[in-house]
Amino acid sequence: MSKHRATTLSEDDQRLFAQAVGPVRRLHAREPASAAPKPAPEPVQSRRDEANVAAELLASAIDPAAIEVGEELGFLKDGHAPRLLRQLKRGQFSIADEIDLHQMTAVVAREAIKQFLDESRRDGRLCVKLIHGKGLRSRAGGPVLKRLVDGMLRRRADVIAFASAKPAEGGTGATVVLLKRV
Repeated sequence: MSKHRATTLSEDDQRLFAQAVGPVRRLHAREPASAAPKPAPEPVQSRRDEANVAAELLASAIDPAAIEVGEELGFLKDGHAPRLLRQLKRGQFSIADEIDLHQMTAVVAREAIKQFLDESRRDGRLCVKLIHGKGLRSRAGGPVLKRLVDGMLRRRADVIAFASAKPAEGGTGATVVLLKRV
């Protein structure tokens, strides 16, 4: 079946067409444009993307400072719902106060932590943050203040849970603590 059917036009139709179109000139017949072979498709954008991969990998958006160093702390006192610890790790509690223990000796830090937690609980600040650092400058013994914080918090009766902070809040260099109500 042919796509184009020849139709015969009446003399009126031909005259009306000639008036509407105006003067015309005949083109010399050539091969129809569709007879020329089409070029093969080229994946130009795909090739550009592949060429840019190496440069994009070198210009990584990952901040090396955001990569955590050291182990995460996490603790939940027996008898409490595991969801509390998950919520604490996700940062779903508002941190009411914080203390920075950097540059303190273990003896000074121990007393500062005790006073800070006692005052926080008494004043109703039940979610607090202890900034102890990651222990990057510690000698072979590992992070002194971080170990001190972990040990003290596990022994305190008023601590419900604690976990390393989210990366934006100090990561493994800080610990978020959830305290019991007075």
